[in-house]
Amino acid sequence: MSTLPPDRVRRIYDRIGPWQDSQAFYEDRAISELLAHGGFEAASRVVELGCGTGRLAQRLLERHLPPDATYLGVDLSPRMVALARERLAPFGPRAEVRLSTGGVALELPDAACDRFLSTFVLDLLPEAEIRQALAEALRVLRPGGRLCLAGLSTGVGPLSRAVAKLWGALQRSAPALVGGCRPLDVAAFLPDARWRILHHARLSSFGVPVEALVAEPR
Repeated sequence: MSTLPPDRVRRIYDRIGPWQDSQAFYEDRAISELLAHGGFEAASRVVELGCGTGRLAQRLLERHLPPDATYLGVDLSPRMVALARERLAPFGPRAEVRLSTGGVALELPDAACDRFLSTFVLDLLPEAEIRQALAEALRVLRPGGRLCLAGLSTGVGPLSRAVAKLWGALQRSAPALVGGCRPLDVAAFLPDARWRILHHARLSSFGVPVEALVAEPR
């Protein structure tokens, strides 16, 4: 399935800006599932690929991470980076936000974090880049660390499956209308030889198919 190039994705999300937070009505069910099963209360260093406005990072830093835990978010949209930096400024040096060039490679050493987080981002990427992002997660996670993913899914039950089909059709014909995202089966990208899935929930949120997945490196 075709996906948008990074420069077009950047333009879309620069334009969306703070309106991105309006998607909370369907995103938050999957995100809450991640927060319940990601073990963030024991984390010391979180890296988020695609931090958006910093809404999830704020929630983590306020309610879930230990007081000495740190956070790094990266995003390809300059406007999103500016919004996230403003939102996370009260956390001082605990929170850092960097602008990405559009690729999924992270300028981090091996074993740099114990939580790799990405929500509603992999469903923007072509399949080759999804695999690259997961390989990068494997590289930067410490032993015992966790991969925490949420995104659009292929649906559970007739309503959310119908929504997934409609969403996929829109993504193919007018991808900007859905922010470039499409329904995805993210578990299919996690080979058993490399990842152990600890929790995987496929959910319907106001009819929108979403999923949350937590895994650890083998």
